[in-house]
Amino acid sequence: MTMKNANFLLCIAAIGLSSCKTMQQRMTTTAQFPAFSNEGHRGGRGLMPENTIPAMYHAIDLGMTTLEMDTHITKDQEVVVTHDDYLSPAFMLDPQGQEISKSDARKYAVFQMDYVALKQFDLGSKYYEAFPQQKKMKSYIPRLGELIDAVQQYLKKAGKKQIFYNIETKCSPEGDGLLNPDPETFVQLLMDVIEKKGIQQFVVIQSFDKRTLQVLHKKYPQMKTSYLVANKKSFEENIADLGFNPFILSPMYQMVNAELIKKCHEQQIKVIPWTVNTAKEITELKALNVDGIISDYPDLLGH
Repeated sequence: MTMKNANFLLCIAAIGLSSCKTMQQRMTTTAQFPAFSNEGHRGGRGLMPENTIPAMYHAIDLGMTTLEMDTHITKDQEVVVTHDDYLSPAFMLDPQGQEISKSDARKYAVFQMDYVALKQFDLGSKYYEAFPQQKKMKSYIPRLGELIDAVQQYLKKAGKKQIFYNIETKCSPEGDGLLNPDPETFVQLLMDVIEKKGIQQFVVIQSFDKRTLQVLHKKYPQMKTSYLVANKKSFEENIADLGFNPFILSPMYQMVNAELIKKCHEQQIKVIPWTVNTAKEITELKALNVDGIISDYPDLLGH
């Protein structure tokens, strides 16, 4: 071996070692979760069409630290950002801009539609009686990967600091094979997107379906999880049902009291209640020392 070749190999080895160290640093770096997590529910549906990219931009502009959203899986296994199992007649229009009748709504299960068809439906133009302040605009159900790209570019362009993503898996045992894939498949498809976009450290995955959280805990123990609950069970019973301590316990806000918060904090579990929509309730919950709030009205949460 010539001296020139030896030097070349030494350079390659040095570069490889440096790359390994850099990769290891990236893998072990843990982003600091906000001291108080301000979250616009579904992007802040009281003000903008829910779960849309414009809603996420607006939530960022209002100072949210975390973007809360829902995910479903389509027939062609795209991870999409939407809440309902079926396209909702309450706030969506068909591709021709016509109303979706309640009798026809069951024809439009997200899990039974390919994304190219799903995207044609109008989300945002129709007046939504439940949220009269909501801005009207024609939008659509985005793929999760597209939304992440758009948000990351928006943050960079606006010179804003990195936000967190609180992503819910919309699934249930009753819906397996009909309205959602099995939990292992759902988690794999979701994590494929998150890993591809390189945002693992900025993501919390939440669910009412403990199965997806259990899959995550086993296969992706580094991921932050949030257990959504709306029941009359005790703190101990809910944690026993889940089988491990999640990063966050996210209860319906009416469940929150000083005792629950004390028990969670003793176990290093954060408490982030949903969906808190009045200034009075927000003030009261903050006084109890919750770790964040999810609201349809992010403007109430402030900067």
